[in-house]
Amino acid sequence: MTQELLRAAQDRFAAAVPFSSELHGWRGTSEWLSEPDHVLQVTIPIVMDDGFVHVFKGYRVLDSAARGPAKGGIRFHPAVDESDCRALAALMTWKSAVASIPFGGAHGGVRCDPTVLSEEERRRITRRYVATLGDTIGPYKDILGPDLYTSEQTMAWVYDTYSVLHPGENNRAVVTGKPIDLGGSPLGSEAAAHGVLASTRRILEFGYVPGLDGLDGAKVAVQGFGDVGAGVARLFARSGASIVGLADSTGAIYREQGLDIEAVGQHQSATGRLGGFPGAQELSPGAVLELPVDIAIPAALENQITEHNASAISARLIVEAANYPTTPAADRILRQRGVRVLPDVVAASGGIVAGYFEWVQNLENQDWDHHETLMRLRDIIEKATVHTLVERARLAEGLARYQAAWHRAQPDAPDLEMPTLRVAAYVIAMSRCRAAITQRGVWP
Repeated sequence: MTQELLRAAQDRFAAAVPFSSELHGWRGTSEWLSEPDHVLQVTIPIVMDDGFVHVFKGYRVLDSAARGPAKGGIRFHPAVDESDCRALAALMTWKSAVASIPFGGAHGGVRCDPTVLSEEERRRITRRYVATLGDTIGPYKDILGPDLYTSEQTMAWVYDTYSVLHPGENNRAVVTGKPIDLGGSPLGSEAAAHGVLASTRRILEFGYVPGLDGLDGAKVAVQGFGDVGAGVARLFARSGASIVGLADSTGAIYREQGLDIEAVGQHQSATGRLGGFPGAQELSPGAVLELPVDIAIPAALENQITEHNASAISARLIVEAANYPTTPAADRILRQRGVRVLPDVVAASGGIVAGYFEWVQNLENQDWDHHETLMRLRDIIEKATVHTLVERARLAEGLARYQAAWHRAQPDAPDLEMPTLRVAAYVIAMSRCRAAITQRGVWP
């Protein structure tokens, strides 16, 4: 069991605590906010296609329901464990709070290798996982959604299993990311990419990156060419950016004059890899983030920018389209080098916002079209981005005051550093969660 993501989550939480003007109150509530409401581990016995029984481990972490029912993905991956689920569930809490949508955070999954499982085996695992979670999930308790190696089809199985166990109820809102015919969002898997685009545009318009005031002509590299990464590449290219580097798990390609994203997609579909694309130089997957570009976008797995490669990053702006792609150690190096970071808690919140829309539509039996959904999503993401920029400026202006108060509370603590966008976003999220639990009180 690894602890790296959980340590990153705790580090980010701790970095934001000193910037509260009510330190005594934070000391009273920070422990509550830093611990999940419940952690569940389940055993999932499955009859495999060969007739033998195999036992898988499943997890579900509900981080917080202070601001509403919890919401978070389920992933099928060999590295799924409790600590990672805790870290990802906490991130969902903060994303929802920054976006000001009435959700808490959750996350879960099953430790398995979906690449060697048949569709029938994945279906059995999904159904047994949902059945074993029982009434710990529900439209008003904990709402599931897709994540690594889970898809619209997986979410359809989730919905059907829950509905069979809860007949006669409106159960569509128990899961988001469903196929459109089962009440899914018209944005589908595009939602996360649209959120990345909206947040990046807004931050550039406000002059956060010196010398870069828009996407037109900007050189961009994207690590990850799945649903999110490919969507980001297409949308950024349509907005005038030049996508010069792309990577997936098999390798990376680079073309200084820019890549034709549609042609790359066709090549990947035909060959199963990015390598070999005509006219492009082949690289290792991680090298794409070190290319000479204006914007680098990690849109794949966690921990892609670390202390080992942060010094080699030449981009002026990192846009985190993945969850936890930058380690705390790398964050410090990037800050020292003047590389700006648009954090995942803001930039990668399009999926959970679209999930909220799907949930609302399912509960109210409404049907929003693509345009209406996209306009609503952009509005929320842009407001969250601007609020984060304003909050960062406010915290920076009051740095001396926060530092003096922090030293009174923690005399041996090191001096505070200039707050980043990540710190500002966490302060917003933590303040909203703290307000909720304070107003609700401690029961009994």
